[in-house]
Amino acid sequence: MKISGADQLIGKLKKNANLDDVKNTVKLNGSEMHKAAQRHAPVDTSYLQGEIKYHAEDDGFTARVKSEAEYAPYQEYGTRYQSGTPHVRPAYYNQKDQFLTDMKRLMN
Repeated sequence: MKISGADQLIGKLKKNANLDDVKNTVKLNGSEMHKAAQRHAPVDTSYLQGEIKYHAEDDGFTARVKSEAEYAPYQEYGTRYQSGTPHVRPAYYNQKDQFLTDMKRLMN
């Protein structure tokens, strides 16, 4: 997810919230997305679930959830022989609204 107008957002947040609150919100929502992606992942050997990783970046202002298994794109999107079993995308779309709600709450 890309947020435009980050300078205005940071200015507003500095007035209304501590930047540590923002980092905690990013971390919480990233962690929840990570857990949801693992829950949605198809399970055969549990390898795919174990290869879904959470990484904090940009000094805690970015949360990245990535399925690092070599075959993860085939599971996520499918192939011409089998349909996919999305796991990262549903986790993202489910968490996105909660993240935006949490960020708006910090700005008020």
